[in-house]
Amino acid sequence: MVFRKPPDGGWGWVIVIVSFFTQFLCYGSPLAVGVLYVEWLDAFGEGKGKTAWVGSLANGIGLLASPVCSICVSSFGARPVAIFSGFMVAGGLMMSSFAPNIYFLYISYGIVVGLGCGLLYTATVTITCHYFDKRRGLALGLISTGSSVGLFIYAALQRELIDLYGLDGCLLIVGALSLNILACGSLMRPLESSDSPPPEKSCVDKVPDQYFVYHEKEKTVEENISILDKGYIDEKCANNMPDYKQDSILNKNVLSSINVNEKDTYKKKVVEQTNFCKQLAKRKWQLYLNYWEETAVLFKNKVFSALFVAILLFDIGGFPPSLLMEDVARSANINEDDYHVPLISIIGIMTAVGKLILGILADFKWVNTLYLYVTTLLMMGVALFAIPFAKSYLTLAMLSGILGFLTGNWSIFPYVTTKTVGIEKLTHAYGILMFFAGLGNSLGPPIVGWFYDWTQEYDTAFYFSGFCVLLGGFLLLLAALPCWNTCTSQSSKLPPNTYSYKVASSA
Repeated sequence: MVFRKPPDGGWGWVIVIVSFFTQFLCYGSPLAVGVLYVEWLDAFGEGKGKTAWVGSLANGIGLLASPVCSICVSSFGARPVAIFSGFMVAGGLMMSSFAPNIYFLYISYGIVVGLGCGLLYTATVTITCHYFDKRRGLALGLISTGSSVGLFIYAALQRELIDLYGLDGCLLIVGALSLNILACGSLMRPLESSDSPPPEKSCVDKVPDQYFVYHEKEKTVEENISILDKGYIDEKCANNMPDYKQDSILNKNVLSSINVNEKDTYKKKVVEQTNFCKQLAKRKWQLYLNYWEETAVLFKNKVFSALFVAILLFDIGGFPPSLLMEDVARSANINEDDYHVPLISIIGIMTAVGKLILGILADFKWVNTLYLYVTTLLMMGVALFAIPFAKSYLTLAMLSGILGFLTGNWSIFPYVTTKTVGIEKLTHAYGILMFFAGLGNSLGPPIVGWFYDWTQEYDTAFYFSGFCVLLGGFLLLLAALPCWNTCTSQSSKLPPNTYSYKVASSA
């Protein structure tokens, strides 16, 4: 489908609102899983690294499956995917309330909820990019604040629900709240197609679905029918059994009741279906080859290659604080009387502020979004190095606010990806990058937890986290300095015979 020019308004603002609430409802609990993490430590008595897998899977599995999520959104549209994913998130949260052990949570909370969140995230980002061009940074900043506001509210909400109804009751209520995603998804109307005539179909597309044939040299229908007759005779000779007399009498009775023309029609249908399957398999294989050819073209872009390394290292080092900061405060023996606001809530509200401010900055023409993103990486690496020196609630709260604000660079990441590869390749490239982001999300918290299990302190773990984020930032800066303008100009031109997804519309 050929989309018309993004309206930068109109129904697009409805898309922004429902995408905001979609991310609020689906990511509220997984991002505030640090509250549940402390309860699971006490409930199941497992190690910190092993228990951290639940939250890391919930936040990482959806990103790991981003290529699949991108294909789903491109094939079925944002609206059906959002509605289906709403059932996944709500069902996974409710199932987690009946978890008998930590391994059950890996599946119910980690995989089911995580995959649903990944589908919803891809759907909201993709449909927003279709509706906005000049105000894309602002729109992406607004919708991405939904997850941050959800983190802020769900951190306090889940703690209150645990005190009132216990861990199981908390998960049931949170799961029921997630059903509101269905209403949000129903409003994700796809962008209308343009009035211009659609592109001319290829020869293969013009062939009716009922009768696909090869355009290369193949046997005629009559030759295929003769082959079928010969195969039928050979089969009867090979299967000549002692009761052949009874079989021959039965076959004569059956054949006598069938008209010759009906037999010929049946044979032709068999040949037609065979050719249909061959042609369909050939087309699918060609699409598969084109997909990997375009992937290879993407990785020839130096900035894109550095970007996927940076996002991997960023999530390995930058994600653990949002999951483990509550346990960091408890391990530092901070007085509960000084514990005014949950540290996760501080991270959440400052992430919302950071996403909004960074998203607005990305819309200014004099701001290079890639350099802005690199700056946030370098500053976050320094902040992670400072965590081991924080021994009071006030210093931890200040660092949580700084880390939360810098984590808001998620709002400009789709913007950076679009500027690097172009809007035509956004879905493909973003799916690949989110795969590596999910890998980092899945590995980061368990690594930090294992560092604690080995050393019985978090200092070494956060030195490692800070080093990962700084390394990713320096590599991206090194790749961007000499060729940023060149890569941007070249990415706007699609190479011939590239693979592009067709976004399905939903009526």
